Amino acid sequence: MPLKVGSIVEGVVTGITNFGAFVQLPSGETGLVHISEVADSYVKDINEYLKKSEAVKVKILSVDGDGKIGLSIRKAISNPSPKQKSRREDRISFEDKLARYLKESDERLQDLRRNTEAKRGGRGTYREAY
Repeated sequence: MPLKVGSIVEGVVTGITNFGAFVQLPSGETGLVHISEVADSYVKDINEYLKKSEAVKVKILSVDGDGKIGLSIRKAISNPSPKQKSRREDRISFEDKLARYLKESDERLQDLRRNTEAKRGGRGTYREAY
């Protein structure tokens, strides 16, 4: 059965690397699911999402002339409509969003200050000219 771009098939994870996972398709060919195509959220460690010899549904993104097959797990899963996404975001009040933003911003500023001070020699150090 020839592979058709856009079709959704089920495959088996045959290998996991730090940049993605290799999935064997029913046709016997192997394709790559890049780490960015595993989930909708940021994936730091792919092993938290996939295991070797696990059956997964994948969408065929591309079939290269060299035999490279690009796959996506996140696009194979039915995505909620944009209206449903906005409803989820509306559940969080503006004040909660603002408080979360201020907290994250404050943490980033503290990290930046620590890094800058470390490069300057830290707090309270005074250099005398000799």
